[in-house]
Amino acid sequence: MSNILIIKHGSLGDIAQACGAIQDISENHSNDEIYLLTTKPYIDLFKKNKNINEVILDKRLSKFNLFYLYSLMKTINKYKFSKVYDLQNSKRTTFYKRILFPKADLNTWSSSETTLPSDSSKDEFDKKPVLDRFEYQLKTSGINTNHTIFPDFSWSCSDISKIKSEYKLEKYIILFPFASPHLTSKRWPYYNDLINKITEKYNDTFKIVVAPGPNEINDAKKFKALCILDNGKSLDISQLSTLIKNSSFVVANDTGPAHMTAHLGSKGLVLFGAHTTAYKVSIERENFKAVQVVDLNKLSAEKVFEKLSNELF
Repeated sequence: MSNILIIKHGSLGDIAQACGAIQDISENHSNDEIYLLTTKPYIDLFKKNKNINEVILDKRLSKFNLFYLYSLMKTINKYKFSKVYDLQNSKRTTFYKRILFPKADLNTWSSSETTLPSDSSKDEFDKKPVLDRFEYQLKTSGINTNHTIFPDFSWSCSDISKIKSEYKLEKYIILFPFASPHLTSKRWPYYNDLINKITEKYNDTFKIVVAPGPNEINDAKKFKALCILDNGKSLDISQLSTLIKNSSFVVANDTGPAHMTAHLGSKGLVLFGAHTTAYKVSIERENFKAVQVVDLNKLSAEKVFEKLSNELF
């Protein structure tokens, strides 16, 4: 039995996308112990994942913090990992390879760099859909990929019966009108207009709800929707997963909850401007579709409502 390390830091959408690859690695190493190196927001979440034996915290401190690097190196070295699967594929994890496994090749360290096709540069390879890149990396590393292209994030769900009872949630539509402050280009500005149209057509058939993150609670007041919280605080990732999975429909900007929705099998729409494409981020699924436009400010509420109405039932 060997110890196997998977590296996946985040963001939330990335975590949802990677769970199929993690499942494939685990199933192909069924006689080994699987460890995951991740960041603080996902420690408790991954403790619920049956494909992971132990979770290791990476504080992601500065690369110039020699005390931290020494501590991290000491922690990792004590497990004597026989193989590392780098699913983050970032400059930071490439740096980790150099300092922790300086002589590692494909047989020891699997990454998009060590498995890069001979006829492609990394810049060209990174233009491919993210799940296709995972699949190529793992197949080149000798992994049978049964789940990588079709991640199932439902393992993340938890019991929210008390929350649903408190807010009297039966049939409901969730809106995710938020985005990081520095990513304003991802924000679609007409959610209140969409709420009006849903209410006009469906009356009380569906409650319209929002589930803000910790820094979005004040912003949630701008929308004519029921704000779902747990004792005044944002839902944790597992609670949010269940809220999404039990919903009738989701409309979201291109953020973490959109990727969760896609890989929970829930119905919904994600709205894309020019910042990237739905194809590149592998977000479209059987029940979850994308609306792609050049300028989100020119995407009307009428157009989104038409799409919603066609997909809702």
